[in-house]
Amino acid sequence: MNDTAHAQHAPVWPGEWVARRLGVALHGPGIRDLLGLALRHNPKRAHLLVSGVLGKHVPQDPHIVHGTGLRLGERVRDLLGPDAARAVVLGYAETATGLGHCVAEAIGAPCLHSTRRPVRGQAPAGGFEEEHSHHTSHLLLPADPALLAGDGPLVLVDDELSTGRTVRNTLAALHRAHPRAHYVVATLVDMRTDADHAELAKCAAELGATVQVAALARGRVELPADILERAAAVVAEVEARIPAQRHPAQDPTAQAAPAVRVELPWPARVPDGGRHGFTPTHADRLATALPALARTLTDALPAGARDVLVLGTEELIYAPLRLARALADATPGTRVRFSTTTRSPVLPVDDPGYAIRTRLTFPAHDDPADGPGPRYAYNVAGHPWDAILVVTDTPGDTPALHAPGGLLHQLTAHTPHVLLSVVPDRRLPEPLRGPAFSSYAPDEVGWLLQDLSDVTLEAPAEEREEAIQSGGAHYAESLPVEYQPSAEYQALYHSALAASAGRVARAVGTVTEAVLAERPGRRPGRPVLVSLARAGTPVGVLMRRWAQHAHGADLPHYAVSIVRGQGIDTTALRWLAAHHDPADVVFVDGWTGKGAITRELADALAPFPGFDPSLAVLADPGGCVTTYGTRDDFLIPSACLNSTVSGLISRTVLRADLVGPDDFHGGKHYRDLAAADVSGAFLDAVAAHFTDPGTAAGIAADTAALLAADRTPTWDGWRAVERISEEYGIGDVNLVKPGVGETTRVLLRRVPWRVLARRGAGADLDHIRLLAAQRGVPVEETDDLPYSCVGLIHPRYTKGATGADGKAAT
Repeated sequence: MNDTAHAQHAPVWPGEWVARRLGVALHGPGIRDLLGLALRHNPKRAHLLVSGVLGKHVPQDPHIVHGTGLRLGERVRDLLGPDAARAVVLGYAETATGLGHCVAEAIGAPCLHSTRRPVRGQAPAGGFEEEHSHHTSHLLLPADPALLAGDGPLVLVDDELSTGRTVRNTLAALHRAHPRAHYVVATLVDMRTDADHAELAKCAAELGATVQVAALARGRVELPADILERAAAVVAEVEARIPAQRHPAQDPTAQAAPAVRVELPWPARVPDGGRHGFTPTHADRLATALPALARTLTDALPAGARDVLVLGTEELIYAPLRLARALADATPGTRVRFSTTTRSPVLPVDDPGYAIRTRLTFPAHDDPADGPGPRYAYNVAGHPWDAILVVTDTPGDTPALHAPGGLLHQLTAHTPHVLLSVVPDRRLPEPLRGPAFSSYAPDEVGWLLQDLSDVTLEAPAEEREEAIQSGGAHYAESLPVEYQPSAEYQALYHSALAASAGRVARAVGTVTEAVLAERPGRRPGRPVLVSLARAGTPVGVLMRRWAQHAHGADLPHYAVSIVRGQGIDTTALRWLAAHHDPADVVFVDGWTGKGAITRELADALAPFPGFDPSLAVLADPGGCVTTYGTRDDFLIPSACLNSTVSGLISRTVLRADLVGPDDFHGGKHYRDLAAADVSGAFLDAVAAHFTDPGTAAGIAADTAALLAADRTPTWDGWRAVERISEEYGIGDVNLVKPGVGETTRVLLRRVPWRVLARRGAGADLDHIRLLAAQRGVPVEETDDLPYSCVGLIHPRYTKGATGADGKAAT
């Protein structure tokens, strides 16, 4: 073949069209093998360097995409040396999320990527600006903020390093929050000028840190001075020739996309990507699961498929890339290519010398969307794919994805077979339900707890009290021994239940009606009840039963842990935000004492936008909430017992060696106490009054009065507790437990010192007097008390330092 013939058949560089029309030139060894050129719809930067090996804009063999990322990671690993074991990798959204993940895989390091998609209920741990981008703001949303707080090397990964401005912005923002000595910037191509090199060196000097750069290729781009004006004119000229895209959503005869769902056996406790962090342990679990995932996809392909595209969505790149490579390995006779959709608008030109030949445009389909505007898939149209497998995450699987005009619908014009797989976010555990965990029916409550039933956590009250007051342990690190009541005490409980079940039912109905009236949720009549385990859980179940009885509403109900001094279970909050609108969540508890948990809840929810910190309770004698069934301090029989009236579940546990950053707080299911369990009987006894016309009338009257009343919290209870703490020389309000329920807890779980009882309090305190007598605790009658009673925990307790009367043996 002569030179002329060879030239006619040689591949055309996919940047020639832009270079010829705008005078753009790329220089550097191997640069044109990695990059093509296209034009952006972006007034800040006209040209786009289009990578042929990234799998973003150009469908590519997944082996090449994955292998390129691993090769870059190997260079970073060589650069770090022994420090690689301490590194953390941060990839840039959206283009380099997958690349960053591949670098982390090669290093064996945890990774995180920035995101432009906000997450309900999760406040950013940081952020930075990408000034030239179509969408400039990046969020950092690690599930474990400690991921960014270490002092090991931080590796920043982007597909190209053009000026380094974004890197400098990132370094400045992260270094202010978590300074470290060593940074590495990893990129496929380093296109910086000498001046840009100097700016990064200056930045490093100002930070007092080492900043190194690892790249697979280095070069530079040469742009004419009037590039923005010339590009705008060319874009306008080309766009005028592109026929308007008919939007199928405007066609009343258009049908929803007939995509075939392929359910993935995604491994447990593995995230869908690096948006919230991805650890080497996650990587090992995914690698183990890939053969089974590949078999699932292979079985789903249509018979005879030989040309298949795996299409990820925006920031979700790494998971579909690994699936694409596994599919290619499992089907050697099939040509598998990989690409992803994007939010970046790029001009398409159907010319072999241009990198973006075709463009599909469709509405955003993630929820919540990471910004307004359409989304795009490039170089997908125009190829006869036998099948296209779309891989998205749970927030991306919305009606907009399936609607006429959506991504799936558009793909049907380019392949006879559209498949859809949704990668679930399984970094978070699922709720526990009865009868496997608790004696409640499975639809009554989902426990956002982990089962620690096989762990020995119980300790005698005296040992626990000494450890708590000495500062040696937090009360939530252990459990009290479950108190088994005497026959006399059980008789008192049943008598109290018979006497007060109607009163409890009336308060349940009233607080539920108030919740439905004031906080109906996004869908009318459907708030999400979240009870504070465990005292709030029977109340949450009863509220759910009233809503079913009175309104036919099937309210979701979950139980979560909140720990005084430690806050609410943040993993449970993230689970709730992933499955419900945080604005629909109503937190529920049994009663208020002095209001410590009310304040704890408000403080704990401050970093989690969208959640309402208001608390709905059955009884508010402390005057510290606005949604309640009553403000009377009366006996709620469920306070008389421990697990045997609360679904056989323990108080919650929070201990560092048992609860990791992605774990729920713990709890135990006391299955061995099933014979003594009265949980169901308690619920049934109260709910039986729902059908009583007098109860219904009382609920209606109480609700009307409640909604019309001034319910501003008075915090009278807190002031009373401070006064009692001072009068009795206790010096710690946490040792003063006001109200019938809290006093009962003191006598059952702690080392009681004395009980203060309001003079004239009647049968509500019969069980208190019995417990006090059994433990040798004095009961003092008083007139100046806003509660029926107050329990005082022994101050300055040490084992063996109390007398038979419960007073300090001093």
